[in-house]
Amino acid sequence: MKYLILVPDGAGDEKIEALGDRTPLEVAEIENINELAHRGTVGMVKTIPPGVAPGSDAANLSVMGYDPAVYLTGRSPLEAASIGIDMSDTDVAFRTNLITLTGEGAYEDLIITDHSSGDISTEEADELIQAVNEAFADENIKFYTGVSYRHCMIVHNGSTAYELTPPHDVLTQRAGDHLPKGEGAEFITEMMKKSYEILKDHPVNKARIEKGLNPANTIWIWGQGKKPSLSSFYDKYGITGTAISAVDLIKGIAICAGLDSVDVEGATGTLHTNFDGKAQAAIREFRDGKDFVYMHLEGPDECSHQGDRDGKIACMESIDRKVLKPIVDALREDGEDFKVLVVPDHRTPLAIRTHSATPVPFVIYDSTKEEPYDAEKCFCEKSGEKGMYFDSGFELADYFFKN
Repeated sequence: MKYLILVPDGAGDEKIEALGDRTPLEVAEIENINELAHRGTVGMVKTIPPGVAPGSDAANLSVMGYDPAVYLTGRSPLEAASIGIDMSDTDVAFRTNLITLTGEGAYEDLIITDHSSGDISTEEADELIQAVNEAFADENIKFYTGVSYRHCMIVHNGSTAYELTPPHDVLTQRAGDHLPKGEGAEFITEMMKKSYEILKDHPVNKARIEKGLNPANTIWIWGQGKKPSLSSFYDKYGITGTAISAVDLIKGIAICAGLDSVDVEGATGTLHTNFDGKAQAAIREFRDGKDFVYMHLEGPDECSHQGDRDGKIACMESIDRKVLKPIVDALREDGEDFKVLVVPDHRTPLAIRTHSATPVPFVIYDSTKEEPYDAEKCFCEKSGEKGMYFDSGFELADYFFKN
């Protein structure tokens, strides 16, 4: 049996008046996913436990079969594992975004405009992170380049006792209303403020402004945590697997769980990612003997953060045609028995442009146990609410792999 979990990040949403009181999933032409739903199981799952912030770290751990209440030690440590940083038990990792602030005057009065600096390229970002590292690194602090706008700061013998805010949660708001809080947090605030003076006139940003692109004119630090310790995925489910994602967080979870991680050229984590390349990578992994592929696609989430309704719909349609269909076709062509789970890690409603802990819809299809055709079942919130319900993502994962 081959297993595919397809995660369209942030695809879940709410009804939108301009769409005729339908959600993007109801509007999107995703006939291949819906074909699986017609002959499979649909339902809803709560991927975020009570009291846990609705971040992609908790949500993807949950979908992959790990209880975030037990295993989540912070987002950035998982990303650090992907970058290849060997953390000690006393190190603390911090997610370091390159973001866009706009306005004039004091740093506190500037507006958080873009959490991703217009999806800045990794090559451009590396130059900026090197400038930041040159300014702030010492025997206890070092910055590491990640992918696009997502980077990492390691503090030796650090503390996690700070209140730090994800920038995508506070878009269009004053920077000063969301600066670090907690005892000893002043050093983080000072680095963020000083980074603005270093980066706002950096040649990389001058070139971006000339091209009409958002500048990456400050770092924004959040997502702190210590070295994670996940149990072996193979020990849990007795299968080998690979994660395919453009996002360091997902790669880090995979590495910590003992799964492989495959990089795909041109995979950006946006609407314009290399969908075809990701599908072909999954097919190769299956044909090379892997039992399981965790396919993560960040595009719907990024579109939601940007308030791009049409982009979110188009992204789901590309995932349906360019990712899901070729993989399923290849499995059928190879004569493989297979199961598919399609599930967002969390909702990212366009109305709020950030994550929500509201349950998300899912589809499970088993090629060996097709259910009677039901055209009413589809991959959307309305249909899911009429189906099965799981109170946690890791319970859904257990059901998927063990039934």
